[in-house]
Order: sequence, then C-alpha cells, then structure tokens
Amino acid sequence: MHALIVHCHPEPQSFNAALTDVARDTLAHMAATVEIADLYAEGFDPVEGPRHYAPPADPDYFSALKEQREAQRPTDIADQIERLERADLLVLQFPLWWHAQPAMLKGWFDRVFVYGELYTSRRRYDEGHFRGRRAVCSVTTGGPAHTFSPYGRGGPIERLLWPINYSLHYMGFDVLPPCVSYGVQGGGIAYQDQGAFEQHLAAAKQHWSERVARLPIDTPIPFTGWADWEDGVLREEHPMRWA
Repeated sequence: MHALIVHCHPEPQSFNAALTDVARDTLAHMAATVEIADLYAEGFDPVEGPRHYAPPADPDYFSALKEQREAQRPTDIADQIERLERADLLVLQFPLWWHAQPAMLKGWFDRVFVYGELYTSRRRYDEGHFRGRRAVCSVTTGGPAHTFSPYGRGGPIERLLWPINYSLHYMGFDVLPPCVSYGVQGGGIAYQDQGAFEQHLAAAKQHWSERVARLPIDTPIPFTGWADWEDGVLREEHPMRWA
C-alpha cells in the first residue's frame, strides 16, 4: 500500500504535525510506503485564478472549468496529481477552523481536483476517478468531544465534516469515517492541569495510531450513487428514504 498524507497546518510543532508523524510511522510499520504533502511548508498556492494558465484557453473570460479542461496544466498541480495517482490511501490531516477545513486545504481541492482529467459530468461519485481507493480525514478540534455531539454548541461533527467527506466521495474515493482528536488546543481550556492535558494528547495519538492500523479494513461511509437516483434525486422506493 502507498499512502499520501496531505498535511495542512502552518506550525511544524503543532499537534497536527504530531498526528502526521503518527500516521507516517504506523503506516511504515505496516510495510506501507508513505508520501507527505506539507501544504504550508511547500508554499502551495490555494487560490485558483487566471494567473495559473499561460497561455489561457480563453483570454477574454476566466472559467476555472474551461481552463482546467483545456489549458496547459500548471506545474505545481501536475506534481500534486502525480502524488494522488500513486496513492492507494489518502489521509487528510487538518484542524477544524471556523467549522470547516482551513482555506489552504479547500484551495487544494479547488486546484488539484481538475475538471476533465480527474472528474467529468459522469465520471464522479461511485464512478469517480479514484474508485477503489480509500480516503480518511484526521481532524483536530479545540473544543471537547461533547460540544460536537448532536446537541452540542459546536454543532454535530458529522454535519461539519459532511462537505469534505462528500467531496471525496464525489471524486470516487471509498471514504472512511473520520478520526477526530477533540480538545487539543491548550492545556488551560478543557483540563485542570497540564498533566491531565498531556495524558489526553497521548491518548489521542494512540487512538489515531490504532485507527491507521485499521484503515485497510475499515468499512467506508455508505454514500448513495448513480443507481440510487432518478433525475438527481433519491428514488422514491429507495430504502434510505425510510431509514
């Protein structure tokens, strides 16, 4: 197995960096090969726009879809796509910022999942380019777990992560349930003493290591696909309408 870890955090000493190290070491112990795309360290440009396409497919009007489909591929994006194509497993490591992934990672989706090459109007969802490959999000939060429960003040974590998980499904990945490391921001926020906080972080790293070891056999999130829809809507007789 070859894994690509897309690491998205600006601080090299962050807990996200520690979790990336855990994933790398655990995968290596499983005899997997590992590649890390450290978006901040590599200076990845997340902002899509006409400056990336020279010459442009249309010099008079910028359409991201048209440029991605027809213009010459920017070198930085070609390199990112090559990494993706090599990977059997994609791991996204990031903190939850403003109830979603950081803008850097959202921009990675905008620019790297290019129209025409990696998806088309038909080649998506369960017929997507990356079908048969696995993807998982490893996410950190500042708040403790109970605040991200169905009635928690942070909002249900499943709903907050649904857009990024669904985007991975859109690209054809078998999307595994995310691993969320809660309450990792500062010892004084959720814990009475530094010792308890350090124990909490150690337990979170151990939990992530155990999850990584199970990623090859984990059951993916059950998304619907082309056969389940009629004119883009879940069929009337589909059992999920009665779930």
